[in-house]
Amino acid sequence: MVEQIVEAIMTFLQDKVPEELVAFVISLCPVLECRGGMIAARLMEIPFVKAFLICYIGNMLPIPFIILFIRRIFDFLRKFKFFAKIVEKLEAKGEKNKEKVMKYEAWGLLLFVAIPLPGTGGWTGALMAALLDIRFKRALPIIALGVLIAGFIMSGLTYGIFQM
Repeated sequence: MVEQIVEAIMTFLQDKVPEELVAFVISLCPVLECRGGMIAARLMEIPFVKAFLICYIGNMLPIPFIILFIRRIFDFLRKFKFFAKIVEKLEAKGEKNKEKVMKYEAWGLLLFVAIPLPGTGGWTGALMAALLDIRFKRALPIIALGVLIAGFIMSGLTYGIFQM
């Protein structure tokens, strides 16, 4: 499914913006994040190091804003019936994983972000950090390291580094 979304975005943006910007934009998107950006970069044959830096920065760019402002955004969105349901689902997702993260604290948040599976990643980790009142100064480096680890894992899978 991720590959299909990535290909759709690539098709839409091709010939309109540089390939590097396509990978960057995909990395900015929730759910796709760095893993989607790395898939796009590989398909567009962007060299590994360049692709990794672009996708990592793209994935990390929204994280500080999510940690700092998501509660206020949720409070505002709750005023609208349509968005209230989405907010409830996102908060429920955070609650579902709360016990695991709180049990292992920093390690729990790091592992949650670092394992590149659907529903995990920088965006969700930032949401959880905000909902669990983990201080910005503590959450940001943990999430940054988690995104870095997930990026290395996805790079290895996408660029064939782990293939022998």
